[in-house]
Amino acid sequence: MDPSEENYLEINRQSWNERTRINLNSTFYDQPGFLAGKSSLNDIELALLGDIAGRSILHLQCHFGQDSISLSRLGANVTGVDLSDSAIEAARELAARTQSDTQFICCDIYDLPSQLEGQFDLIFTSYGVIGWLPDLDKWAGLIDHYLKPGGQLVLVEFHPVVWMFDDQFSRIKYDYFNTGAIIESFTGTYAAKDSSCELTDVNWNHPLRDVIGSLLTIGLTLSSFEEYDYSPYDCFNSMTFISPGKYQIIGLEGRLPLVYSLVARKRKVFFNHD
Repeated sequence: MDPSEENYLEINRQSWNERTRINLNSTFYDQPGFLAGKSSLNDIELALLGDIAGRSILHLQCHFGQDSISLSRLGANVTGVDLSDSAIEAARELAARTQSDTQFICCDIYDLPSQLEGQFDLIFTSYGVIGWLPDLDKWAGLIDHYLKPGGQLVLVEFHPVVWMFDDQFSRIKYDYFNTGAIIESFTGTYAAKDSSCELTDVNWNHPLRDVIGSLLTIGLTLSSFEEYDYSPYDCFNSMTFISPGKYQIIGLEGRLPLVYSLVARKRKVFFNHD
């Protein structure tokens, strides 16, 4: 095993701590607009979430909490979790500034059962989350642990086909299937591409087979699945604006799935009173 793969948690924590420093002040995250009341949620996830007023939500891999607080603004009771201590510190400060009651926990999500009790009506996770996790069966077990019977998972994620390409989308560089850790070093972040910050990441490519299969294995029922030929974010190189909230890859417009979404529901428990 590569030492970087073995130490992936600390490497990725450091990477996200540095990203947080950059991202907080980026136009990508538009902190002034958010503080003024703008939601950070996109049409894709809002349509899947529906009316969440009064519902309890566990937000996995929440970064510095804009989406978590946006969910709270819709009336939900939200707990956000992230690996980065800098991100969670910033999330708590953001919650205080917006007078939000959103709760935040700093830990590797695999270790969450040692830090959080209870179950939730809904688990939400979105955009660039799956690839940081080496074991999707363990991830699915965590979802099963925290979902109430009848509760649902809402996942919106970049399509695994995206991660096959090099940074310029000029050639296929990586396998679609998970063949082990991908260790990369680079400068800049998706939110500030011209930043001089130097980052190292450890990631895993997960095909749809593994994502959906892990959820089916624990008995969740897939109630919705969709693929989208656009990203709501201008977060990759070589992207072009199509319309508000829609970006595609230059030269590959409409030809690639850039995002997918799914909703999976946990079966309700019925008791026989006879």
